[in-house]
Amino acid sequence: MLSLIVLLGLFPYFSPSYALSGTNPSASNIKGGTFIEGGDTKVSAMMMFLGNEEKVYILDKAEGNPAQVKGHPAWGSVWDINTRQTDVMDVETNVFCSSGMHLPNGSYATFGGNGAVGRGGKVGSQPNNEGSASWDADYQDFDGARAIRILNPCKSSDNFASPNCQWFDKPDQLAMKKKRWYSAAEPLADGTIVLIGGFVNGGYVNRNFPNDDPTTSHGAAEPTFEFYPARPGDPERMQFMTKTSGLNAYAHTFLMPSGKMFVQANLSTSEYCFTFLVLWDYDANTETDLPDMPNGVARVYPASGAVAMLPLTPVNNYAPTILFCGGSAMPADAYGDYANPSVDTWNVPASKDCQRITPEPTDGSAATYVQDDDMLEGRTMSQFIILPNGKLFLVNGGLNGTAGYADKTGQTPQGAMPFGMSLASGPVGTPAIYDPTAPKGSRWSNAGLATSKIARLYHSSAILLPDASVLIGGSNPNVDVNMTTVYPTEYRAEIFYPPYFSVSARPMPTGIPKTLSYGGDPFEINIPASSYSGTANTAAEKTTVVLVRGGFTTHGMNMGQRFMQLKNTFTVKSDGSITLHVAQVHPNPNIFQPGPALLFVNINGIPSNGTLVIVGTGAVGKQPTGPDSTLPDSIRLDSVQGTSGDKGTSGGGTTSDKDTSTGSSSKMIIGGVVGAIVILGGLGAVVGMCVARRRKAVKPAPSSAYPMNSRSMGSDSNSGFATGAWNSSTTNLTGPYTDEEPAARASGVGHSLEYDRRMSSNTPTRPHY
Repeated sequence: MLSLIVLLGLFPYFSPSYALSGTNPSASNIKGGTFIEGGDTKVSAMMMFLGNEEKVYILDKAEGNPAQVKGHPAWGSVWDINTRQTDVMDVETNVFCSSGMHLPNGSYATFGGNGAVGRGGKVGSQPNNEGSASWDADYQDFDGARAIRILNPCKSSDNFASPNCQWFDKPDQLAMKKKRWYSAAEPLADGTIVLIGGFVNGGYVNRNFPNDDPTTSHGAAEPTFEFYPARPGDPERMQFMTKTSGLNAYAHTFLMPSGKMFVQANLSTSEYCFTFLVLWDYDANTETDLPDMPNGVARVYPASGAVAMLPLTPVNNYAPTILFCGGSAMPADAYGDYANPSVDTWNVPASKDCQRITPEPTDGSAATYVQDDDMLEGRTMSQFIILPNGKLFLVNGGLNGTAGYADKTGQTPQGAMPFGMSLASGPVGTPAIYDPTAPKGSRWSNAGLATSKIARLYHSSAILLPDASVLIGGSNPNVDVNMTTVYPTEYRAEIFYPPYFSVSARPMPTGIPKTLSYGGDPFEINIPASSYSGTANTAAEKTTVVLVRGGFTTHGMNMGQRFMQLKNTFTVKSDGSITLHVAQVHPNPNIFQPGPALLFVNINGIPSNGTLVIVGTGAVGKQPTGPDSTLPDSIRLDSVQGTSGDKGTSGGGTTSDKDTSTGSSSKMIIGGVVGAIVILGGLGAVVGMCVARRRKAVKPAPSSAYPMNSRSMGSDSNSGFATGAWNSSTTNLTGPYTDEEPAARASGVGHSLEYDRRMSSNTPTRPHY
């Protein structure tokens, strides 16, 4: 019984802490701002999450990957951070377009997915009576629409053949009450996960056209929410899902300090397009409307803008601000219906518009959107990764179109699609960095950043690593594995090293605790003089300690991603070392929910390696809270210097992460005792959603504005796929940011679809998402 409780993330389990390498984490041969090869992920990285300081876990949809496990194609793998080698893992159900989240003890769960499929995207060999299949004899995948899968991250020293280190994926023993595909997931203050909405069987967008049943789409849409662990009773309907019918897949959700949830999604109806943004009380199931999204830009899938909560710091009084960038301003009708978009989305420029909103201002003012700096170029399917120095790294995506894939649109017949099944074009290979504290007009830059030559479009992903680099993988806008199309199935991983890797010395903190509490007595971290140059007083004053939770990444989203700066003071010692007196986590668990996070120390914007810690008790339940930590006054000592000899970089942020020399690895015991507790339907969905959409005329993307070398595909291709591979765009994106107003703001029209069926050239049936 105990092992099952641990497995489900309801009880803490901690393995002994261990020390990171004592060598400087900054390798001499690494140049900041560059990409390096990261090895083969074995399965296309549609989903990723950081399990511990050693392992990244990767998930794909059930498809014909060459890598095999237990006699069938693999769609799960684990990537080793130190060796960059990958081992396949067995996952029983189809994970396609599921959601995921951390659990309080450091384990991870994924929720829902698609029905069983076979080769070419066909419905599996054992159809059910619900429009999909329960199993397929070829790929040997089971229906994942109600599945709850649990994984306990393990280390290299563990026995990966043990059930303790494998996915627990038994829908007959652990499942949701409702089918959910493209559902949202958000953790609550007690570690419970709420799951919101989703498709029942799939499609490009979650509606029929005309949209004569906005609540359930005649059984194809799921308008309810539920919880994991399960709460008593049936899932309740969420009015917001009806308001946002059509464009509410993967709604953006963020728990607020009040305990209410900010929810944003975009809605299109048959004739009108509205924007909805609400604060949602999931206990009372009531909604408070917030302002509409300006400029009619959709941010949710398939428009797929980049969205993140900005760093929570003492300066902003830990008040959450949400940043929305990119996506599509495509007219509502252009999204079509479950079958496919009505327009050629790859001709519609993505938006470059950025907006901020603080849903719960601490001064009592009304929440309102604030126009932020435009992106350097319009993007769909780009992704924000919060770096330890408090800046946001933007990567992946395309200049035109939407997420998803299809074999036709309302304008282009089957066999004539110019980019294979991709609904986007113009991959953007140059990343950018956004500084939320810079003056308005100067927040974006890509100066000094290299350009990747790998197209990262639909089903790309990225995640922060413990050494403060970023792992990038995936891209597969295809119904099944296809290596000869314009944008092929991608198995190559890359690692991006932010500019702070150009320094020769980084902080080497020691004394990091394994667990942090909500309020209570402070703790101490020691920084040696070799971690910095210049005067000790200056270094100490420019030191920050931060928690970064990378989240569960899929579809350009990092579900659960948050950054919190911990308060600290310091004591400078005569030997040049610095003792940091660090406060525990803010005593409101709504601000930073319980579970795993990386702790970093920044000095002048240069981060240490991160150490994995557990915030809270490690168990689902009300988290004990204490008073905010009382810190001693800082003590300075003149004429004491650091010994690193490194002048550092000029790229420091106002918040920084802190590294630890000891960490914790939370192990889950996945023993064969699941039969002791059967939870069928323990997911609660809370979504406070904002639907933003205003009808706009479609403006085609001028090819001269977005030079690309991708090969078009003619209608004479029997397979529907071309043999050309994408090369890096020749667009010059290395120039400095300018705040000059563009001649015209692009308006994108496109839909992003995920199919749960693979289409073959001789199967002209409608795609089943």
